[in-house]
Amino acid sequence: MSGGAGGGGTVYHVGMADLVVANAPATLITLGLGSCIGLVIYDTVAKVAGMAHIMLPESRGAKVEKLGKFADTAVPALVSEMLQKGAEKLRMKAKLAGGAQMFAMPGTGAGSDFLAVGARNVKETTRMLSHFGIALLASDTGGNKGRTVEFCTNTWMLTIKTLGRGTSEI
Repeated sequence: MSGGAGGGGTVYHVGMADLVVANAPATLITLGLGSCIGLVIYDTVAKVAGMAHIMLPESRGAKVEKLGKFADTAVPALVSEMLQKGAEKLRMKAKLAGGAQMFAMPGTGAGSDFLAVGARNVKETTRMLSHFGIALLASDTGGNKGRTVEFCTNTWMLTIKTLGRGTSEI
């Protein structure tokens, strides 16, 4: 992927169900997003950014070991860690990618919405951002292709590499 850390910043790889918050200069990368969401929240004034690799929309009150796994636990955890690093909620902005429908679903009867994990991930992540008053500036979601994303604090851009579609920036 293009971009890189540029100014000697640290590169952080965010694994499935993980989240990382870092001070600039930094590059945050997560690989293999299908129905999962790559969410980045950042504050350009405090120079802090966080990324989560969200797998599922809701924890449903279960004890969660990896806070990045669910939209309803990842967003509050990112916000909390960013606040600890000097970010301010009023300045936080978000970008996200992923939420693809990776498997064909025969029929559209009852229960098919339950299987549409990608769309549910997008909906819940967006709802949680709204709940915290964080503006979603850009997104690249849906479709049926996997994505890899890279967020660089030198440019505050999210670079998205989509299988069979090339690279874009939001």
